[in-house]
Amino acid sequence: MVPDVAPLSAPDPLAGAVEADGPTSRERYRGLLWLVAAAFFMQALDSTVVNTAVPAMAEALKVTPLGMRTALTSYVLTLAILIPASPWLCDRFGTRRVFGAAIIVFGLGSLLCGIAQTLPQLVAARVLQGVGGASLMPVGRYVLVRSIDRGEFVRAMSTVATFGLLGSVLGPLLGGALVEFTSWRLIFLINVPVAIAGVWMNRRDMPEYRLDHANRFDLLGFLLFGAASALLLTASELAGATPVPWSRMGLCALAALLLGAIYLWHSRRTEHPVADLALLRVRSVSVALAGGLFTRLGISGMFLLLVLFLQVGCGWSPLAAGLMMVPQALGSIMAKWAVNRALVHYGYRRLLLGNTLIVAALLATFALLGPATPVWLIAVLTFAYGAFAGLQYTTMNTLIYVDLDIRHASMASSMASTVQYLAMSFGIALATLLMEFMLTGHAHENYVMAFRWTVLLLALVTAGASRVFSRLRPERRPDLAAPSD
Repeated sequence: MVPDVAPLSAPDPLAGAVEADGPTSRERYRGLLWLVAAAFFMQALDSTVVNTAVPAMAEALKVTPLGMRTALTSYVLTLAILIPASPWLCDRFGTRRVFGAAIIVFGLGSLLCGIAQTLPQLVAARVLQGVGGASLMPVGRYVLVRSIDRGEFVRAMSTVATFGLLGSVLGPLLGGALVEFTSWRLIFLINVPVAIAGVWMNRRDMPEYRLDHANRFDLLGFLLFGAASALLLTASELAGATPVPWSRMGLCALAALLLGAIYLWHSRRTEHPVADLALLRVRSVSVALAGGLFTRLGISGMFLLLVLFLQVGCGWSPLAAGLMMVPQALGSIMAKWAVNRALVHYGYRRLLLGNTLIVAALLATFALLGPATPVWLIAVLTFAYGAFAGLQYTTMNTLIYVDLDIRHASMASSMASTVQYLAMSFGIALATLLMEFMLTGHAHENYVMAFRWTVLLLALVTAGASRVFSRLRPERRPDLAAPSD
């Protein structure tokens, strides 16, 4: 059924849902914000702190730095696969239970990551982390949409997003400091006390939203989508093996495409699919998802590539490399305050077209760096890249909501998060595979040359995303109350 094209401010059709202990006072409103912000902070910290520690972790686990990509992609892919289940879990078990369970599982996965002795153990623990993390951001966003008045929503989401970005700022710095002065294992173990505090805050501040009669969960669609995604990533992992097992890689890719086609057929014949592809008939939704997919495919691996370039190629210490990631996060934070003004002036189409090309150009500029490049110049480039990349992310994340009725917000949020993490997992895989292909040896200069060629190719992929955004209507202007990043 085609979704109604209506403002997001339409009445909430879920008004009949069970709402126990809703946030009616100013105190509860603040407590809910702190809880969701803490969850975003913990997840952002975990996503960035690991990149700085990759070389040290690879040495401890006796694998190559590029071989660590499985530990990174397994976590992100798990998020992508399980996020579509979040709306149904909330409807069936309630937001308080789901959010609390997510924090507990994420904390347990962090503990197991911290004590892992081999790469397979670390990958398994990262998958468990992903199981918990899959519900943190979608449920947090959904609860804020349901709980906070329309006029205060943008400010509330900006507050939450700022804490997430603060985690992105502290992550590389904290990761570098822990690796250099203590142990890489602490980058995971620091999540444990945060998770304990989160469980206590969840019991006190999280409102309970659920439906009296939840729709039947699309288990078949969920399994089809998950299996197709996992097989596709497995095919990309096999492409990095030496020698390449072409037959197994081809079979995995073919099976992934077949399962994906079956899911498309299945979703059109299911009343409540795990991902409602009918939303793609809304132009802003399809452009936001497709544009986000191709953009993140090009830039998601940049964090890891830059860390490898600085630590392995240029001989920097983990702490110094972590410090160089801070300007990128600071640039992204500063870009948040310019989003609304830029959208009002340029509109979605012009802003995304131009900004995508700027991000691609900045990405290509990294190919000019080398061991002799002044530190201040690298810092300026990473700051500029972070600012324009942050502007890109926030604009894409708000675009998906501008033409949707509020009753589709939960599904749209789930689909946006799924595509985001799916693109991130394949973006990391693509970046590391390209660098591994370009690597002719393991000397410092080999990593520098491989890094240069890789960022040039990724810049071309990113620039191609501008073609997707050209499908937007020129007259599109933002609803300034639309959800932020």
